[in-house]
Amino acid sequence: MSWLNRVYLCLFVSTSVMSASALAQNGFVNFETSQVHPIDLSPDRTTLAVCNTADARIELFDVSTGTPNSIGSVSVGVDPVTVRFRSNSEAWVVNHISDSVSIVDITAKHVTKTLQTKDEPCDVVFAGSPEMAFVSCSQVNTIQRFDPANLATPPTDIAIQAEDPRALAVSPDKTKVYAAIFESGNGSTIIAGGAAGIGTLGFPRNDALDDVTNPYAGVNPPPNDPNDTKLPDGQVWFPPKAANGTPPRVGLIVKKDAGGVWRDDNGEDWSPWVSGASATLSGRYTGWDLVDRDVAIISNLNAVSPSVAYADRLMNLCMAIAVNPASGEITVVGTDATNEIRFEPVIGGRFLRVEIGIVDASNATNISVVDLNHAHLAAAQPGGVDPYETSTVPQSERNKSIGDPRGIVWNDAGTRGYISGMGSNNVVVVQSDGERVVAGQTIEVREGPTGLALDDVNGRLYVLNKFDASVSVVSTASDTEVANVPFYDPTPPPIKIGRKHLYDTHKNSGLGHTACGSCHIDGRMDRLAWDLGDPSGAVKVLNGDAPGQHNLGAGIPGLTGGFNNFHPMKGPMTTQTLQDIIGKEPLHWRGDRDGLEQFNPAFMGLQGDDVMLSPVEMQQFEDFLASIHFPPNPYRNFDNSLPTNLPLPGEFASGTKDLPLGTQLPNGNAVNGLAIYRNQGSPADSPFTCIVCHTLPIGDGTDTVLQAGVFQPIPPGPMGQHHVALVSVDGSTNKAIKIPQLRNQFDKAGFQLNSGAPSLSGFGVLHDGSIDTLARFFSEPAFPNVNTDQKVADLVALVRSFSGGFSFVTPLPGEPPGGMSKDAPASVGKQTTLDSAAKDLSELTAMLALADAGQVDVIGKGVVAGIPRGWVYVGSGMWQSDVAAEGAISTATLLALAAPGTEITFSVVPDGTGIRAGIDRNANGLRDVDELGPGPGVPAATYWGLVLLGLAMMLVMALSMRKLAPRAA
Repeated sequence: MSWLNRVYLCLFVSTSVMSASALAQNGFVNFETSQVHPIDLSPDRTTLAVCNTADARIELFDVSTGTPNSIGSVSVGVDPVTVRFRSNSEAWVVNHISDSVSIVDITAKHVTKTLQTKDEPCDVVFAGSPEMAFVSCSQVNTIQRFDPANLATPPTDIAIQAEDPRALAVSPDKTKVYAAIFESGNGSTIIAGGAAGIGTLGFPRNDALDDVTNPYAGVNPPPNDPNDTKLPDGQVWFPPKAANGTPPRVGLIVKKDAGGVWRDDNGEDWSPWVSGASATLSGRYTGWDLVDRDVAIISNLNAVSPSVAYADRLMNLCMAIAVNPASGEITVVGTDATNEIRFEPVIGGRFLRVEIGIVDASNATNISVVDLNHAHLAAAQPGGVDPYETSTVPQSERNKSIGDPRGIVWNDAGTRGYISGMGSNNVVVVQSDGERVVAGQTIEVREGPTGLALDDVNGRLYVLNKFDASVSVVSTASDTEVANVPFYDPTPPPIKIGRKHLYDTHKNSGLGHTACGSCHIDGRMDRLAWDLGDPSGAVKVLNGDAPGQHNLGAGIPGLTGGFNNFHPMKGPMTTQTLQDIIGKEPLHWRGDRDGLEQFNPAFMGLQGDDVMLSPVEMQQFEDFLASIHFPPNPYRNFDNSLPTNLPLPGEFASGTKDLPLGTQLPNGNAVNGLAIYRNQGSPADSPFTCIVCHTLPIGDGTDTVLQAGVFQPIPPGPMGQHHVALVSVDGSTNKAIKIPQLRNQFDKAGFQLNSGAPSLSGFGVLHDGSIDTLARFFSEPAFPNVNTDQKVADLVALVRSFSGGFSFVTPLPGEPPGGMSKDAPASVGKQTTLDSAAKDLSELTAMLALADAGQVDVIGKGVVAGIPRGWVYVGSGMWQSDVAAEGAISTATLLALAAPGTEITFSVVPDGTGIRAGIDRNANGLRDVDELGPGPGVPAATYWGLVLLGLAMMLVMALSMRKLAPRAA
């Protein structure tokens, strides 16, 4: 405890308006946000800036000696993911959850201005003449151009026809900006084939797979070893099919090859049914295509409308991008998937490639792709040629692999590139052609390396270890870590301990390059479908372990029958998010996993590891997953209410209502959509309302069963698992489907089967991704009372706005109860920076109104008298500061501190996190300034001034108590 803490101890107890127990709470909400460019070196190579994403700050280090020395930190927005220096004295910080950019004065160490962006900003770069700032906004597929010389001018929006632009880079002459497309896709899509034909789903039909002229004469599912070549045994299935009965008819994944031919896992040509004369049989049209854009190339940067071109067919997930300074080549690192290959035993441990793609900047069609693990893995295989001959190699060979690459940087000569592996906890060095300098050689760093900053002149590579909360210093002469500098991380231990079970590729796979997070990227989705069935598997019997093991239709009349057992050949299913899945069991699309524990065999079967997780490790994994929240909904209003006039780009009329096929839907009214969703007089899914199955606030099934007219809770199972309801009536041939939650449906956009609109993704909604849009889904025969396109639009608006909670809804009789949702109100992260009490205070006023209503917390951050200061709003127009002796102050008093050079930034943070985020960074019950000593953040004169102030106040208090003592006696 510092001297100042001792000085203030009595004052802290007696004068604070909040109890010590309240101050000690560790308010932390985990969105599991991925970093993009989280570390940067100043142009003069003396200052290193690092995103402390968990703590909503950037950390600053003096690196003039080659070893980082902390010189302070700056509070920015919620979940900063990128920092870039614009000059030696100015840095721009991209705040992903806040939808903002913080402009930081490096010398004064405070935010001077906050720029509002579109949803989910990821990166920022500076280019053009005069210089402009370009910010990628991933959720809306947009790059925003800001003029740093005139920040009052609204930004220019540059549309990107690709899904999820994130990481940015600039050409050496600064005339072009390059954007890596995170969810670019890999040229794979689905041919539908899993409709049950019961009148529920009318589109797409099974016609392409039923067609007797197709490569398998209409056999569905088609065999994966039709010529009995994989294991000559007289079988057409590999592995050999067990006596498990007739599998359900399902869809088939196909991928476009380099020649533009759509092929399945046997190499059969499906082009006629995807883009050719028979394309209508798969719900498409002749000439249909799927774009596979990996890099957006933006030129004419200062024009009114900059030009955009694309480089294609590199990989599926483009995670980081950099330009070779010598050749000008665009280099992208990420992963590609072999999801067109069916069945878990076939692809186990070998379903992914970690790659670098190289694009000729002068000819974007001239590309090359290199597998970063091929050389050492091939040498470790029995045949010595195929890196993926087997799914398991010795641990010593796995440790040479790189997994989950998140950063790339080149030396000044362009001869050596450094790539960080967030999953493999290492850095690998590549030549200009993408091959590793020494096959299998790695630079071992700490846990979760993401960002890289290179000081080529002084031979230092700085590596940000996200999970370890540290910076590794690597000597580029020896390619070894020579120092490690930690920084403060508020992440609770259960998150830090359990993360490795999602991300660690060396620990969790047989080849060292895959993990659960390879598909469930950052706890979310890779936007692909996979057929992970097993012809040799056993049928899982519904309620086979105990009565009530599965909640069949929640006991609701009309929903309790028609179920089939879980066949092991389940067909394609899209990757599901891991956000807020714990407590929503059973898991997976069919609900065929009673709890997370039943996924444990996947560590060996799917990932190729030698062992499964221990019970302790599995509990760690579950505790970590239980922390992941959904971020604020981008479609709701600031006060978290539902939108009433929401534009719906990418949603088109089906031609089955009142508008012609392909007509853009009108704006949607989510309030009306909610009324349709709950309308018992004219139920949308006659005879049921939507809410009977998709309960509020999550959209999944109820964890209760209807008995004697009352929905009764179901006790948790032996693993603590819950019992969300299953149904058999969704129109699928899989006659047992868990009712899915609806909070991330807007993340599944991009698939288009209508002519005139490019398809940016190969998969959409429904369990197999075969329905392209929400508009199409709500136009299905299942919804007879959704009989106008306006009603369709209103329901689409509702589902896009689903996350965020429905506390404003009063349940109606007969509506099944839903569970609890881990998400955040729409206002969380919103910021405003003020330099005068005379400025427009409308945003701040709206923030405080939500805090007074108990929705959120609001904090203020600034620099006063050279000290970083913080405040938390405590209600009724009053604030508490990070100095206990100051007591509560009014909003007007706080605003009086704001001036040019001492701006105050106000931020909305999740409810319950304001104390930690605002005034008690480490949640130890001692406020931030109270426990600071003289150092980088507090000048000695100011510090000792505060000490003297505290001593004086203690003296006054002691004299007062002395005068009161005789009276008390």
